[in-house]
Amino acid sequence: MEKKKALTFTFSVVAIILGVTLFKQFDFKNLKFENTGLAIIYAIVFIFSIYLLIKNSKNKQ
Repeated sequence: MEKKKALTFTFSVVAIILGVTLFKQFDFKNLKFENTGLAIIYAIVFIFSIYLLIKNSKNKQ
């Protein structure tokens, strides 16, 4: 049980950090990312962490 809480906390911290990073890198005037390669990697890991958080929350119920 404690292991799941630690994973949930870790993935929530990762999701927050990557979400803020993606937001900061996005150029709203040109509607593009400053560094496209890193943005793709950040987005993949961000979506994966959100997926795991949702999956773990459904298992608790």
